Amino acid sequence: MNSLKFAAVIALMLSAALPVKAERIKDLASLYGVRSNQLVGYGLVVGLPKSGDKTKFTGQSLTNMLTRLGLNLPKGVDPKAKNIAAVALSAELPAFSKPGQKLDVTVSSIGDAKSLRGGTLLMSPLKGADGKIYAIAQGNLVVGGLSAGGQDGSKITVNNPTVGRIPNGATVERSVASPFNQGNALVFNLHNPDFTTASRMVEAINRLLGPGTASAMDATSVKVHAPTDKAQRVEYVSMLENMTVLPDDAPARVIVNSRSGTVVINSKVRVQPAAVSHGSLTVTINENPLISQPNPLAEGETAIVPQTEITVEEEGSKRMFVFNPGVSLNEIVKAVNDVGAAPSDLVAILEALKSAGALRAELIVI
Repeated sequence: MNSLKFAAVIALMLSAALPVKAERIKDLASLYGVRSNQLVGYGLVVGLPKSGDKTKFTGQSLTNMLTRLGLNLPKGVDPKAKNIAAVALSAELPAFSKPGQKLDVTVSSIGDAKSLRGGTLLMSPLKGADGKIYAIAQGNLVVGGLSAGGQDGSKITVNNPTVGRIPNGATVERSVASPFNQGNALVFNLHNPDFTTASRMVEAINRLLGPGTASAMDATSVKVHAPTDKAQRVEYVSMLENMTVLPDDAPARVIVNSRSGTVVINSKVRVQPAAVSHGSLTVTINENPLISQPNPLAEGETAIVPQTEITVEEEGSKRMFVFNPGVSLNEIVKAVNDVGAAPSDLVAILEALKSAGALRAELIVI
């Protein structure tokens, strides 16, 4: 692709009108090989106001650190310092990160420290999954939690005092190789695999850049031919990311959270003809103990006689409602609301409809 043609394509792209409800490829898909990497490490937080660890491995870590710094403790001596804490470090290395750039670090206690507030993390390496060091972390912690206690054992804790962050607390030491500049093609992976959306994405790219430029590999991946020049490739990806595609609607799904009673129904859900009647029983148990007081001349003892009352009430017969063929989401919600069904009742109704084969949707219980 020569420079003139490349510039003409960009101009055409910028002048194109946005389709209704269309979304950018940047929001629908991610570029293969352009990803972040998780880093993890181990370190010591010092300077804590007697709120540190009492575990043995923390003392061993301190001994090892002092040895590396040239201070050898006598054998058998356990430095039981209450102002240090062993911590786990975690960070995320963004794609294309270069040496010298800064990362945020999350610091979490792995011992029995009461709080990390006021502590300082000493220099600690952050490693990737391959065991190589990609960043070095060090700095003062920002802890949002607070913990305080009294001599009588009373204690109050606000948020979580054993987890903190160090903004820009790590320096990148090594870059991660990326396949971005390799080969003559790029691959976009859809966040939500869908054959229709992949086909529309291919059609939109080929309509703008010419037939054969893009091809669908499967429901997730779309392969696009790209220039080999690095500078052009960056501009080329920028253009592709800002192209708009009309994604296909998601499959009909009903999501039910069995713990909170939350029910989410998307607009594609349809119900076949069905009649529904839903009611419930209320069981009430009351304990009304009686005090048995004997006659004073009988020389008896006062006793508590249990008395239990159990009542069972059935709610007034609720109206039966009928779903007509292919009713929409609004009609389903309206019909259920008309009979005064609670969220838990709605879950039971949906599960029964699915079992009866009347619910044309995937029912997912989380």
